[in-house]
Amino acid sequence: MADLRALSESAIDSSEQSLNSNVSKANTWKDFSSLIKIGIVNSNMITTFTGLWLALHFTNQGFLANWGIVLLTLMGSSFIIAGSCVINNVYDRDIDPLMERTKDRPTVTGTASPAKTAAFGVILIIFGLMSLLMTTISAAIIGVIGVFSYVVLYTMWSKRRYVSNTIVGSISGAVPPLIGWAAVDPNLDIIAWALFFIMFAWQPPHFYALAMRRVKEYKAAGVPMLPVVKGFETTKKHTLAWIIALFPIPFLLITSMGMPFVILATILNIGWLVLGIYRYNKRDDMKWATSMFVYSLQYMTIMFVSMVIVTLL
Repeated sequence: MADLRALSESAIDSSEQSLNSNVSKANTWKDFSSLIKIGIVNSNMITTFTGLWLALHFTNQGFLANWGIVLLTLMGSSFIIAGSCVINNVYDRDIDPLMERTKDRPTVTGTASPAKTAAFGVILIIFGLMSLLMTTISAAIIGVIGVFSYVVLYTMWSKRRYVSNTIVGSISGAVPPLIGWAAVDPNLDIIAWALFFIMFAWQPPHFYALAMRRVKEYKAAGVPMLPVVKGFETTKKHTLAWIIALFPIPFLLITSMGMPFVILATILNIGWLVLGIYRYNKRDDMKWATSMFVYSLQYMTIMFVSMVIVTLL
């Protein structure tokens, strides 16, 4: 009986150790994902890949024949985006505890040392730029511009000072497709710039909707987002104005992507605008913001994935 009891206790201890190990690994991955803002990295990979794919297609270069450039570009862009996000987390560790969605970041809880985390972010950026430099100098330079615009112009300069911080931050968010194109063709085509302008104009309505949903948190943190400073009514008007600004941009791609793509893009734009107008005067601003935010995510995914699909037809 004693042997059976000892064996049972040993099995229990082993199970507890295994469970604790799995929990520890899960927490480590959660902290890492939070530090690099994995959602931002993944979404930007879609636009980077699209720029890269279109550059290969329209310069008559094979995808598989250039797999090295593809790998270096995706790796490089993901590293500089992740590194920039890490530095953003370190810089914002004083206001992140005031916001529900950021209060559990490892830079807030103390799990991650600020100095070591910042060094990690810098290392990621360096490796990312080195990877891009192995494609073209233009891709690396654009990568530097992206890092500077996000870390310096947005995080350190405009985010806490100006209501226009969202527009300033849109520069860095629009850079990835340029990086993708420049890694193949340093001479940026109008197609690459069209992708840049689509991403630039898409971000304000996307983030205004998010800011409306998180307005109390931004107010508590002292971040002058548009709904905090100007209120919901003004924010909704600005959101619709930016959606309207998206309408002419797809026509820059009519000769390269064809009329079917332009029609699809226009339908997406009309759908977004109609959704915003239809619910504009509804009492529940949070429902309006949520529906606009969800639509913006679907919009970006469909828009960029369709560009790839069009070239395969």
